[in-house]
Amino acid sequence: MKIKSSFFKAPFHLLLSLCLLSCNSEVEVDTPPNVIYILADDMGLGDVSIYNPEGKIKTPHLDAMAKAGMRFTDAHTTSSVCTPTRYGIITGRYNWRTFLKQGVLTGKSPAMIPESRTTVASLMKKNGYQTAFIGKWHLGWDWTWKTDVEDTGTGWGPNDFEAIDFAGPVTNTPNDLGFDYAYGHPASLDIAPYVYVENGQVTGLPDKVTIDTGEYSWWRNGPTGSDFVHEEVTPSFFQRSNAFIKEQAEKGQAYFLYLALPSPHTPILPTGEWDGKSNFLPYADFVMQIDHYIGELLKVIEDSGQADNTLVIFTTDNGCSPAAGYDRMVEMGHFPNLHYRGHKADIYDGGHRVPFIAKWPKQIEAGQVSDQLICTTDLMATLADILDYDLQANEGEDSFSMLPTLKQDEAQSEGRSALVHHSVNGSFAIREGDWKLILVPGSGGWSYPSPGRDQAILDTLPPVQLYNMKDDPGESSNLQGQYPEKVLQLQQLLADYIQKGRSTPGPSQSNDDFTGEWQQIAWMEELK
Repeated sequence: MKIKSSFFKAPFHLLLSLCLLSCNSEVEVDTPPNVIYILADDMGLGDVSIYNPEGKIKTPHLDAMAKAGMRFTDAHTTSSVCTPTRYGIITGRYNWRTFLKQGVLTGKSPAMIPESRTTVASLMKKNGYQTAFIGKWHLGWDWTWKTDVEDTGTGWGPNDFEAIDFAGPVTNTPNDLGFDYAYGHPASLDIAPYVYVENGQVTGLPDKVTIDTGEYSWWRNGPTGSDFVHEEVTPSFFQRSNAFIKEQAEKGQAYFLYLALPSPHTPILPTGEWDGKSNFLPYADFVMQIDHYIGELLKVIEDSGQADNTLVIFTTDNGCSPAAGYDRMVEMGHFPNLHYRGHKADIYDGGHRVPFIAKWPKQIEAGQVSDQLICTTDLMATLADILDYDLQANEGEDSFSMLPTLKQDEAQSEGRSALVHHSVNGSFAIREGDWKLILVPGSGGWSYPSPGRDQAILDTLPPVQLYNMKDDPGESSNLQGQYPEKVLQLQQLLADYIQKGRSTPGPSQSNDDFTGEWQQIAWMEELK
């Protein structure tokens, strides 16, 4: 008997049973791929040298990964800051459908994702995978609170954490969302508290307050665990990831690993031989160090004997940040976000167009470059497609499968045609084909013209911006006055996506927290 399939058709344990029952017959089964999703933090498209050969930063291991697989040139995050993007990766859904309409969470924010929502981890676990999260979470979880101490502060100050009982259990963690193993810290590496939480328990109680005032290595003062050293966090996450890969390979267990790096986000902490390695800026040193660790991880996969059937994806959560020394790098001839306008926090493409590399030798032909529009929400539908799982109406509402593109299946390679962008202050843009409509007059973020800071300038500009991204990728020539019909068509498409609770085909869904009074969608009233 010979069984062959293009995709994984049943839970892994069922296939394993089939193989054991048929041990006296010739059985050939396409096993499910291991999946590793590596998410870097605040790293631009131009910081990977295969995208930017003239740049000052060299990333030989990411370049080799791209040459062995496929790199995308039109990949985007759902938001230009980290928490919203991470929500989209885990759920396949836009963050603005939740209470998080702008900004990011703090280190003591409650859990953002309810246990009832399907995540990429719960999907994989249900299909027989061993699942692990290692890294920066930044999606909230629920601390144990002291009953005799009043909770004060916003979570951004050094003394906002007296009410947390760090010895108590942490609930509504990644473990409750489908991850068998979870090890990480609550938010960015410059947002307190600085503790590791492993499977719902703090591993080292805070015994100090760490202070750093370096130009690039800055972080907010706050309680710090006895086992927490900022410089060691990124190396530690890679070491644990390597150990997890080895362990699963030895067991012959299919696995899904979400490695969410806190770097090269501030604090910028190149260590040892990497300090000064680039002969450029500390940020460049740090990116090169991360690239080296990724090379080591890829070698661990190779040594496991499972590289051929392991899907490894590398991307980032938004564009490069001004905190990295962005302006200095540009002055010195390095363009972290290439020729795209803006940077982290912005609605312009520099805020959310990111490197995206996929390597899967068994399915992805080496050396491929794709111009297909994709989004980081698309992980959910892609994994479902690999598993031959039909997403339910309330699962992955904004997720489109990348699998046909990865496999260069021309018969099914239509992919997504439109994408919603979101900035740090909650401003919207929508992209369809070559056209991009921005529903605010400026950046919606931190670059000029910035809301608030440059309000006098913004008041003189048209209320919307329309760009042809093929002819004008730098978003320099606003065409809104020349194509009013295109403005209206894109506004109506975005309104449809918002009102239906989904951007994929299927029955309408409810947004978790949505009102017509939300300031950022006031324009929708004009369309009625």
